Amino acid sequence: MGKNILAEKISEEVFVYLKELSLLKAELSDIKSLTNMSVSNIICSVIFGQRFQFDDQQFKKIIGLFGILSEYSDVFNIVNIIPSLIYLPFDFFGAKKALNATNELQRNSELMVEKIGKELNPENVDNFIVAYIQAMKKKEKSGQPTHLSYENLARCIDDLFVAGTETTSTTILWCLLYSIHHPDLQEKVYQEILEKVGTERAPNMMDKQNLKYLIAFIMETQRIASLFPFTLYDCLADTKFETYTIPKGTKIISNLDSVLRSKNIWGDPEIFRPERFIDGDGNLQIPDEFIPFSMGRRACLGESLAKMELYLYMASLFQKFKFLPEDENNLPSLQGTVGITSSPFPYRLRATERLH
Repeated sequence: MGKNILAEKISEEVFVYLKELSLLKAELSDIKSLTNMSVSNIICSVIFGQRFQFDDQQFKKIIGLFGILSEYSDVFNIVNIIPSLIYLPFDFFGAKKALNATNELQRNSELMVEKIGKELNPENVDNFIVAYIQAMKKKEKSGQPTHLSYENLARCIDDLFVAGTETTSTTILWCLLYSIHHPDLQEKVYQEILEKVGTERAPNMMDKQNLKYLIAFIMETQRIASLFPFTLYDCLADTKFETYTIPKGTKIISNLDSVLRSKNIWGDPEIFRPERFIDGDGNLQIPDEFIPFSMGRRACLGESLAKMELYLYMASLFQKFKFLPEDENNLPSLQGTVGITSSPFPYRLRATERLH
């Protein structure tokens, strides 16, 4: 994750995404589905070694199923506590809908594993599935004990799809939402791109060190949106905390939101202010309390990939388009709805191409 070969794949996908946005002709649009498909195609390149066309019906169906999971993910917590709810004749909580979506996604992953497994070419390890199968067969041949299996491979694919799509695409949607709430800051990002990169070519990874305000804008979005308010840890040993004893094996839910939105740390956490990440000399400053990817050994494995995606998408988006609200006197809500991530409520915008 986060290697140069992925930067090329991301840039190719960003180019297609920008082209699709251009075809909207600045019409009012909800671009959530388009954004999800675009970002998902990057993880598809990693898992399957290929991307899918945006009009591919199976691909659109998979993205739709992810949407259902995102919307009803909190239902699983209720069903885990009271499993009998799944057997009620009515689907009051949406649990059956979410479970059906999960089962359908799992079947799709199993079919993809079967298909690629049949076409396996040991000389062409260009995707995760082939690499996994080769590692599994190598261990089986040597007689080593292993948890690698076709069933676990399919579950890994499910996890990679959700983790590799939902977080980045949702952050992009938050970035665009805050940009239409703060047109002056959006213009500041554009002027930096204009000065440091220009408009004759797309921004690349080499430009990142010069686009400091853009990075600060992305980081402030991650902080204030707080995509993952809570994360789960296992207590590895009996632990004393103040007057409490936490036994080994206890599940601990950490509240990242209490850090990312702490008044004691940030001063004015409710204000969207990218400048908080810029020091007096104009350089980026990243406090230890900036933990959108969690921390420690349970920190997000895809952090480097996500950072690369967010930078390349947002740099190109702000370079080519000016984003305008549906009604400047009635801006969409900045309140989020919590599913798999904290997501903005559906909103529409205009992506107006800048005249260069």
